[in-house]
Amino acid sequence: MHIISFPVHNLKWKKMKNIAIFASGSGTNAENIIRYFAGSRTIKVAVVLSDNSKAGVHARVRDLGVPSWVFTRKEFTEAGLILDKLAEYKVEWIILAGFMNKISAPLLQAFPHRIVNIHPALLPGFGGKGMYGMHVHEAVVAAGAKESGITIHYINENYDEGAVIFQASCPLLASDTAREVADKIHLLEYAHYPPVIEGLVCPLHNN
Repeated sequence: MHIISFPVHNLKWKKMKNIAIFASGSGTNAENIIRYFAGSRTIKVAVVLSDNSKAGVHARVRDLGVPSWVFTRKEFTEAGLILDKLAEYKVEWIILAGFMNKISAPLLQAFPHRIVNIHPALLPGFGGKGMYGMHVHEAVVAAGAKESGITIHYINENYDEGAVIFQASCPLLASDTAREVADKIHLLEYAHYPPVIEGLVCPLHNN
């Protein structure tokens, strides 16, 4: 596995930061992030927001003691109620973990360079509208790719075009199915997303 290291250069942790997770599905990445920061003195997952009231993420995070909140499409587009909720929880960063909607302009303006996503492929390949979840892994297999990986990147106004923060890759076998590729990618996500978030949200700084 080839890893592009995330740089951390400084020496002292900043104060506690609250983050929010946006999720649409089962919430395995959200759970992994919450467990990673459980007991942390620097980062707290304050709330999980979702566009899907039936998503499995709600039960997962409730069991971990993190509140979740569901918003409508209109609320997401207008963003006022969402921004109020984020302010209520003193959220400074938004982390996307399996969130399927394009981030609206008001959220981008309110959190410049503080909305982060993880994509299950090595961007710029296999990205763009409609490229999420198993669709990505099926496209990777169909292309006969010899490797795949994850890309952690900032969000901007276009799908999967924000500045890349971190990438990690893994080799693929010619016999790998899309499900087998997904399993390999999940391992990379679980291993790398939380520490990269940590390095972004609470970087070490010099005295």
